[in-house]
Parts: sequence; C-alpha cells; structure tokens
Amino acid sequence: QVQLVESGGALVQPGGSLTLSCVVSGGLVFDMGWYRQAPGKQRELVADITTIRGETQYADSVKGRFTISRDTAKNTVYLQMNKLKPEDTGLYFCHALLTDDWGRGTQVTVST
Repeated sequence: QVQLVESGGALVQPGGSLTLSCVVSGGLVFDMGWYRQAPGKQRELVADITTIRGETQYADSVKGRFTISRDTAKNTVYLQMNKLKPEDTGLYFCHALLTDDWGRGTQVTVST
C-alpha cells in the first residue's frame, strides 16, 4: 500500500553532483532516511531527517557534501549529492522509519 520510489541515480564523474528523489505513495513523508549499499559492503545510513523540526543527520563520510531535504506537499524526500567520490558508488535506498517501508533503490556510480 505504501510505496517508495527512488530516482535520479546515474553514472557520474568524480567531483560531479546528483540529486536523488524519493516519492512516497500511499502515505506521507515523515521521518525519512537515505541508505546506500556499496559493492561488498553492508548497507549504511547516509542521512536522515526528522518529522517535526526537520533536523538532519549525516554519515561522517558525506558530511559537508550531501544534503537531505523534503517537500511534504509533494510527498518527496531528496538527497543532494555534491563533490561525489568513487566510494559514494552504491545502490541508494530511501526509508520511511515510522512504517518501515523501503524503496527498491537507485544506482549511483561514480567513476572516470
């Protein structure tokens, strides 16, 4: 019933930028997080945003480069990624904490 659909992933060169989007259908955008799964690694939290105050948190590896935001009117959460590095490569998922719903992921590949 509740579906999360990510989009915006692409192949980009190091130093480039991407904006990922996650549209929530059948529900509302509350506490949301972005995770990524790199090849051969565990899924990790990249960033999250809380419901009421819109507080954000970031993994140390992306701090200062990534920005999470949301547009509740559009039921969408975003991840703006700047100064991308090869180690940012992975499958990026959005997650709705309160309902424990996950998207299927969107692939981000950073390579020369």
